[in-house]
Amino acid sequence: MGFGSAANAGKEEAIDMIPAPRQYSEWVTVIELFKGGENDTDVLEAMQHGELEWQSGVAERFSKRLIDAVNHRMNEATDKFQKDMGRTMGSESSIVRAILAVRKEMRFLSAALDLPVLPAEHREKLQELVQEQADKMQHSLEDSAKRDRSGKLLSIVRNNKVNSLKGV
Repeated sequence: MGFGSAANAGKEEAIDMIPAPRQYSEWVTVIELFKGGENDTDVLEAMQHGELEWQSGVAERFSKRLIDAVNHRMNEATDKFQKDMGRTMGSESSIVRAILAVRKEMRFLSAALDLPVLPAEHREKLQELVQEQADKMQHSLEDSAKRDRSGKLLSIVRNNKVNSLKGV
């Protein structure tokens, strides 16, 4: 983001803000930005204020692009989480940080699918996909943690659930 003159110090320039998409071609650009994972706050803001005429053809292409972007983000989050967990060297705080980071990303993805432009039933199905992935991750973590005889890892995993996507 750029900044204006001294008179506008601390205020972001309007030209740097991402405009809310109104046509499919504009949505393609915004979804690609979303997929890239940069500037999430502004991208989400634009997506939440976007509009789209929900008609046959456009709806299917839009949905496919959005789902592909979310799947890409979930795969990246999972890969990063696995790398982070591999680097913890048993450190409880590092394990918690890795779990909280992947949960934050999954929460963001779920929130990103709560778009007014989507019909309610479609929105719910897409959010369920993210929840299901988080549930699978949690189940896998708990299964792996059961091998830790001390029980500490299982306690950490259960007290910092990846699949707790609602709320704070």
